[in-house]
Amino acid sequence: MGVKGFVEGGIASIIAGCSTHPLDLIKVRMQLQGEASGTVNPVQTLRPALAFHPSNAHVPVAPRVGPISVGVRIIQQEGVAALYSGVSATVLRQTLYSTTRMGLYDMLKTKWTDPDTNNMPLGKKIVAGLIAGGIGAAVGNPADVAMVRMQADGRLPSAQRRNYKSVVDAITQMCKSEGVTSLWRGSSLTVNRAMLVTASQLASYDEFKEMILRKDIMKDGLGTHVTASFAAGFVAAVVTNPVDVIKTRVMNMKVEPGKAPPYRGALDCAMTTIKAEGPMALYKGFIPTISRQGPFTIVLFVTLEQVRKLLKDF
Repeated sequence: MGVKGFVEGGIASIIAGCSTHPLDLIKVRMQLQGEASGTVNPVQTLRPALAFHPSNAHVPVAPRVGPISVGVRIIQQEGVAALYSGVSATVLRQTLYSTTRMGLYDMLKTKWTDPDTNNMPLGKKIVAGLIAGGIGAAVGNPADVAMVRMQADGRLPSAQRRNYKSVVDAITQMCKSEGVTSLWRGSSLTVNRAMLVTASQLASYDEFKEMILRKDIMKDGLGTHVTASFAAGFVAAVVTNPVDVIKTRVMNMKVEPGKAPPYRGALDCAMTTIKAEGPMALYKGFIPTISRQGPFTIVLFVTLEQVRKLLKDF
């Protein structure tokens, strides 16, 4: 039964990840908007008051565009295929990260469910999600770093692009040029985000589904699964977006030998981002995040429920 949970979760996660990959790519590009690039000093992007410039100083601010504009720009500049940049890394990430977290959560849920009432308290669901998400993220971090870099590559000038051919090529080049430890860059953020998203997503899905069935709002079927999964996706997006923005920027930063990295760590990235772009910068990409998290969560759980039905006799 333990192995079965991993297989079911893995199949559902890979299908959900691939089907919503373009939305994830747009989210990453939006999260990097306003970030200093190349050799530009990040301090130059500060507002006059924060940079201690004279009050009449004017610092140009690049216009921020929405998810539809970002998607159209990607297609115009890089082609339709660019919407699937890094999809091989998504498959590997879902195989490592999501398979692990879904399987572990299923195991803990089976172990901690009260045999008499067949229910599991919300607190235990959250703890199970935190544990499963943390372990899954640690396993899948290399694929996560590769995915972020492959998705972000198209926004860089041609001379600065990494031009990874596949997730295997990305991981190989990172090991050669930056060392094996670069595969776990931002791992603390990945683990924290994964703990939050797994706890909020899986626990809230189970809770919403049980509430709908308990109050007899709908029967156990597609309508219940879609409703509960969309609600779970919204909760997960609200909880995890700030961590996701910081994670994306730390993973994407270019570290050159002999030069100081753009960010010293997660906290420095957060403070630099807030000072340069304001607190709401931590919610950059929220619309594509919820636009992606909603469909992803719906596809994930609807597929999971169907896979469980197909494998129930095994």
